[in-house]
Amino acid sequence: MSDMSYKILGLYDAKLNEWDKLAYLHINSGGGACVNGSSSEITLRNAGEPIGEECYSIVVPPNFKPPLGGYIALNKGECLLRLGDDGKLSVVVSGFACVSSKLEAWRPINAAVLTVSDKGSRGERADTAGPALADMAESLGVRAAHRDIVPDERGVIADKLKTWADSGEVNLILTTGGTGLSRRDVTPEAIMDIHDRTVPGFGEIMRAHSMRYTPRGFLTRSLAVTRKDVLIIAFPGSERAVRQCFEAIAPGLRHAVEILCGRDAECGGHGGGRR
Repeated sequence: MSDMSYKILGLYDAKLNEWDKLAYLHINSGGGACVNGSSSEITLRNAGEPIGEECYSIVVPPNFKPPLGGYIALNKGECLLRLGDDGKLSVVVSGFACVSSKLEAWRPINAAVLTVSDKGSRGERADTAGPALADMAESLGVRAAHRDIVPDERGVIADKLKTWADSGEVNLILTTGGTGLSRRDVTPEAIMDIHDRTVPGFGEIMRAHSMRYTPRGFLTRSLAVTRKDVLIIAFPGSERAVRQCFEAIAPGLRHAVEILCGRDAECGGHGGGRR
């Protein structure tokens, strides 16, 4: 993580030809960027650079240069923007931008999402938990580079996790399904077959948080382990339970991956020049 502190220097609305002190950045129903309710392209401009026409510009210090394809976190991620290869910003997490908002540049963390489901692997049930995990993870600057669905078979699950973890392409694997008490629920066993170390806090906080929603929340066998420099976390199988459990672990997830793979590693280090 960089020791330097960056803040927004200015917000300029080219359509209105005026400077703002505060703006609400959000997403419309089509996924496009909006500023204060109006669709608009959003660009990042370093101080001293020309201000773009017909767009909304966020002006930042000259030495703040996040990598293309990376993320810009305002106020520790309360608002999160993705810097596309074309230099334009898309809104990942809606929020307020104001003059003096603190800025951090987040490199994307590459992840894989695995859904474990007999019916899902046969196409008999739509997978909603896997996509939900991928969407929520991006709110932390985590990009799902791989997705798959496998049946509740211990060997199949373990082989898939091992292949992803040893590929060098991801630093985080999220699984959903197979954490219950039925005989076919074998995801925890498959994970323990290929793990190096356990990280008990993730399962503990997920079960504690689940108890806020259901008295049976302690029955989930959710857990987390590491294999080499990859963090593997097992979530329950329903979309609702996935959302509840992700809410519990989100505050520490990105930091955990950064520590695991090295503070200055490409997976999650802050700062850096544009590619």
